[in-house]
Amino acid sequence: MGRTLESKKQIVEEIKGLLDDAEMALVLDYKGLSIKEMSDLRARLEPSKGICKVAKNTLIRKAINGDSTWSGLESLLSGTNAFVLVKGDVGGALKAIQTFQKETKKSETKGGLFEGKLLSQDEIKAIASLPSKETLMAQIAGALNAIPTKIAVGIKEVPSGLARSLKQHAENGES
Repeated sequence: MGRTLESKKQIVEEIKGLLDDAEMALVLDYKGLSIKEMSDLRARLEPSKGICKVAKNTLIRKAINGDSTWSGLESLLSGTNAFVLVKGDVGGALKAIQTFQKETKKSETKGGLFEGKLLSQDEIKAIASLPSKETLMAQIAGALNAIPTKIAVGIKEVPSGLARSLKQHAENGES
């Protein structure tokens, strides 16, 4: 039994709401994945605030119709698609998808859209290879902390160096 017009409208509205919150959208070919594997993918996406949604391409087209931010997805809408919408940790979600794809060897990323730009496979892999937000923040904090330490050592070294010079000059003057 097919979906009613009302249920299709609800799905389109739900997708529009998810797209409004999302920072990135990926299109995956999910052909051959079992329900258990799809559940596994959804569970892996949860920590990075990613949502995996399966909907007909026509419903996705209706959801992105007139939305310039997501209109680039139109070219990816063919075949059996699952849509991954990421709100939080984009890199973490991409790493989770890539790990899942390596383990199952069944799913393939068709492409994605980030900040209105259509992403290629290589660009998606490049984003996934970036360190996490927490790692980057720790690296920046470490770099910022090193600057005052070096300044303090440099300031302390001025009188110490002067004292060593005076001592050496005094010792050379005595001999």
